[in-house]
Amino acid sequence: MGYRALVEYDGTAYQGFQRQRRGLTIQGQLESAIEAVTRQAVNVSGAGRTDSGVHAKGQVIAFEVSWRHGCRALERALNANLPEDIAVRDLDEAAAGFHPRFSARSRAYEYTIYTSPVRQPLQRFRAWYVPRPMDLTPMNQAAEAIVGRHDFATFGQPPQGDSTEREIFVAKWRQIEEVLTFEIEANAFLYRMVRSLVGSMKLVGEGRWTVTDFVAALAKRDRSQAAQTAPPQGLCLTAVYY
Repeated sequence: MGYRALVEYDGTAYQGFQRQRRGLTIQGQLESAIEAVTRQAVNVSGAGRTDSGVHAKGQVIAFEVSWRHGCRALERALNANLPEDIAVRDLDEAAAGFHPRFSARSRAYEYTIYTSPVRQPLQRFRAWYVPRPMDLTPMNQAAEAIVGRHDFATFGQPPQGDSTEREIFVAKWRQIEEVLTFEIEANAFLYRMVRSLVGSMKLVGEGRWTVTDFVAALAKRDRSQAAQTAPPQGLCLTAVYY
């Protein structure tokens, strides 16, 4: 039987989602838990290969296993065998042919920055600390410039193939007190694309780049034109749409 589920995790202690030869990964922990419960070795597929230190609350996984006790019992058993920083939610049977990555229509991420004049230790694994205020208006103007289909070669590398074109459906910043959150949804993403966009938009918010500078960097389709890549802890995979 094929199963699909939502997975939420704190990525701080892991070398990303995808299984690696060395180091803990989300995929590895999920496969170990499934094997412990079912006594069957499985391969877990994920919708997004999040990097080391990146979090998720809307990761989607799929796997095939023989199990006769129902979805809720399997969900409870997996969570009992997973570490506290990973949880499986909404586990159900998967439709025939479903693949969490290749069946996806789009994915959504959020990136969080906080701008307190003093560091907030509880935020250190959840957000990028920037000790100065930023202007959200030009940051949103830069975000508007990337909506639609563009070549994003300046801001990332393709995980496979050569195409660096992607279509952005939503890109916007919002602010609540000292916390700035960037929301982005696209049909697909380049490697480190969101973090690279955030690093460049940060310069816009600080007044070190203009919106024109940002748009010019995008148009050059040259990876060397991007600013600093934002650190991983502020990034979270929030949803996958099918």
